[in-house]
Amino acid sequence: MFRTLVKTDALAVADQTYSVRYFELRTLRGGRRYSAEILLGPDDRIILDDDSVSNLETRTTRLVPATVYSRMLAGRATAA
Repeated sequence: MFRTLVKTDALAVADQTYSVRYFELRTLRGGRRYSAEILLGPDDRIILDDDSVSNLETRTTRLVPATVYSRMLAGRATAA
């Protein structure tokens, strides 16, 4: 099964901008699935899956800021 890039986007959280790539995947039964790959760092990615690109866009705008902020808080807690 191959992924096809269908859209690219950027998401701003605080003073950072994160790259988002949306892919389409054809299932063995002929259905379509979509995934979003969010690049947080050189070796740090978040991958989300859903049935439509619009659902992925909604989930991305909610989950990425929450993930970034929680990682910042976790980093402060371990540094203290």
